[in-house]
Amino acid sequence: MIHILIPFDFSQRALEALEFATKLSFKYDSLQLTLLHVVEYPLNVSVGTLGGGIDPLTDYQHQVYFKELTALRKVELDKLKKHYLSQNFQLNTRIEIGVVFREISQVIEELQPDLIVMGSSGAAGWEEIWIGSTTEKVVRTAPCPVLTIKGATDPRQIKKIIFASNFIGITKEVAARIKSMQHLFDAKFHFVYVNTPGEFKSTREVSTQISNFMEEFHFENLPYEIYNSLTEEAGILEFASDIGADLIAMTTQGRTGFLHLLTGSIAEDVVNHSNRPIWTLKTPEADRK
Repeated sequence: MIHILIPFDFSQRALEALEFATKLSFKYDSLQLTLLHVVEYPLNVSVGTLGGGIDPLTDYQHQVYFKELTALRKVELDKLKKHYLSQNFQLNTRIEIGVVFREISQVIEELQPDLIVMGSSGAAGWEEIWIGSTTEKVVRTAPCPVLTIKGATDPRQIKKIIFASNFIGITKEVAARIKSMQHLFDAKFHFVYVNTPGEFKSTREVSTQISNFMEEFHFENLPYEIYNSLTEEAGILEFASDIGADLIAMTTQGRTGFLHLLTGSIAEDVVNHSNRPIWTLKTPEADRK
């Protein structure tokens, strides 16, 4: 059974992610979906002069507002469950109370889903630099693939996928997941390496890297492109636009904390700025900080 987790906030993007996930049943005979909604407690919790205050997890949870809101969300989730009642998949719903990203992370650790599907409208400016969206944080830390939906998308219409990489140090597990995705969508793959002025490599060197990768993991007769651009993020988005890609696939380094603020993540930037669905997977090497 394939288990898909769908973090859900009742937004239009979340509904599009749910719709996308249900339509994956065309490929899977046994599909389980978990729709997770987090009721977030206020961050501006009052603190007393001696350092005490209200603990939202113990006090706010039992206040009338949160009881009513939780009950309302449960009714709404039950309606969705009835609406998507199907013999092709099983849809479960779940409500947690707390900080959104923390609760999602705990559920991921508990359920260990095969795939996370979530919607995102992106962030910009100061918010992008200092806060980052929940989607970006999940992309950075989730141990399983994350499929970020940016609009209404039918998985049966995904026929052209680009996989952007430097094609060095990719593990057998990552290569297997890429092949699994290729089979899932029955799509044509295009490999792309983005050459930038700051890390320029010759065509011969890059071609050798890609050829070695395809030979090692038995990818046959797949087109690849060495694409020149000012930045890797821009190059990936430009190439996807040039060939009319339906989905972008890439790995993420998963850096956290101060190192993440200094270096950022190409995958997170692409997730934030692309108008196409993005498939991402944190690499094992990413656990080093």
